[in-house]
Amino acid sequence: MTIQEFQKQIEAIYYERDSERGVPLTFTWFVEEVGELAKEIRKEPQDMERLREEFADVFAWLSTLASLLGISLEDAASIYEKGCPKCSSTPCTC
Repeated sequence: MTIQEFQKQIEAIYYERDSERGVPLTFTWFVEEVGELAKEIRKEPQDMERLREEFADVFAWLSTLASLLGISLEDAASIYEKGCPKCSSTPCTC
């Protein structure tokens, strides 16, 4: 699945509900999911399946926010296509 396909899938599943919630509250949910990911990263031993799920949740909420704001994540990701957006190097040299 491409980034664009993922974003469209998340829109199909959640866009109506998320648009009713609005950007500020959706952003709050996104931040909460990032917090859940942080907790899983800090755990020892790490549960790789839980980490995978939390990364998926963060990506889904990020996709929702991008959609609500009219941003294509695939287009946004292309900023890094040629390396660091500031110095154009891979790895970054700035």
